[in-house]
Amino acid sequence: MNAIALSGITFVCISGGALLGMFLPGHHLSTDDKDVVRLGTGLIGTIAALVLGLLIASAKGSYDTQSTQVTHMTSNVVVLDNLLAQYGPETNDVRNLLRRSIAVLADRMWRENSSEAAKGTPFEASAASEAFFTKLQQLSAQNDAQRSLQARAVQIATDIAQTRLLLFAQTNNSIPMPFLVVLIFWLTIIFGSFGLFAKPSTTVFSALFVFALSAAGAIYLVLELGQPFAGLMQISNAPLRNALTPLSP
Repeated sequence: MNAIALSGITFVCISGGALLGMFLPGHHLSTDDKDVVRLGTGLIGTIAALVLGLLIASAKGSYDTQSTQVTHMTSNVVVLDNLLAQYGPETNDVRNLLRRSIAVLADRMWRENSSEAAKGTPFEASAASEAFFTKLQQLSAQNDAQRSLQARAVQIATDIAQTRLLLFAQTNNSIPMPFLVVLIFWLTIIFGSFGLFAKPSTTVFSALFVFALSAAGAIYLVLELGQPFAGLMQISNAPLRNALTPLSP
């Protein structure tokens, strides 16, 4: 289920809780009973605020980490291509394979041109990536300079492969569903208490609508940040795709 659908469910639940609270006989409670309800709701509200704040901070940290990894991988791709260019014209085939493998990698990381069934399949290195690494290792260095360039190229290619695996492992870094259900339940209780002691009016309905929309928006932000390669807040793939210009024929 995507972030918009889950945040929509959150909005419906907490709005329903607020409306239900308005129709409960909260005005007939004694002062002591009202104090107990307010204290209990305040405790739940504090816990929910702390949890929501931690979730946003964690999701933002994960998003920034993966964005940095993409930037690091992009710079490594450019450095690798430059090393191969310095090696000599005999690496043109290898450099073309590098360009093909980067295009395939971008498609798979950002799940473009893929069916829904293919998105859940285990990760496997593409044929272009395997062919590139094989060709890179098969280069026959003729002097010390070429041997040094080849060794550095192999090291950077290995680093790119490791970063690629890390990014793939983190593509489904979402909130566990039981955790999300409990958080929505807490928010529903809090909004139910808002409506418990309020008299129905246009102003109250409008205010509760805005509050519920804001809370659902916070859940949406957390869910979106947990999916950095999809959705409205996805990391841009343009730098990686445009890192290498096509080789001249």
